[in-house]
Amino acid sequence: MGVREEQRVRTRAHLLSVAHRLFADRGYADVGLAEVVATAGVTKGALYHHFDGKLELFRAVAAAVARQVGEQVAARADAEPDAWDGLLAGCEEFLRAATAPAARRVLLLEAPAVLGWEQWHGLDEVNSVAHLRPALAHLLPDAPLEPLVRTVSGALNESARWIATLVGAERDRALAECAEVVRRLLTGYRASSGRSVS
Repeated sequence: MGVREEQRVRTRAHLLSVAHRLFADRGYADVGLAEVVATAGVTKGALYHHFDGKLELFRAVAAAVARQVGEQVAARADAEPDAWDGLLAGCEEFLRAATAPAARRVLLLEAPAVLGWEQWHGLDEVNSVAHLRPALAHLLPDAPLEPLVRTVSGALNESARWIATLVGAERDRALAECAEVVRRLLTGYRASSGRSVS
């Protein structure tokens, strides 16, 4: 990579980092491009070299956050020596990572409204469902895969969006309880299919 390309990559990453912080703190509507470029210490021309406008900048931020959540989920699942334990740990990590301060407002509260349901769902499909589907296919090979994927993914997303509206001890309790519900649902489904849950 040449010097100019390195600079371009660094500038884009810096803009995304600054915009992420601002959008996470105050939301899409309350952040203007003038503030982004001033905080980033770049010109408006530099911003428009990388992004067509505020919506595209937010879309890139949301995609980066969704990718980071997906990576955290995969890392947590892969850390478990048992694949079933990995699936359950990954589901809990999704709830934790998606509702963490750095992700919750951008990914769960703003992105569905700003980007629309289809684009938001697309981010989830690429970054979270992509990990969930092969795990379920491997662990529950006799299950109707797509209905199971959609049901589990829907439960996780709806739980995360609810948890994201809570604060403090209430949020922590809801996260633990939702993770337990998902664990029981999956374990119960596994047991009903005749597979060992130990």
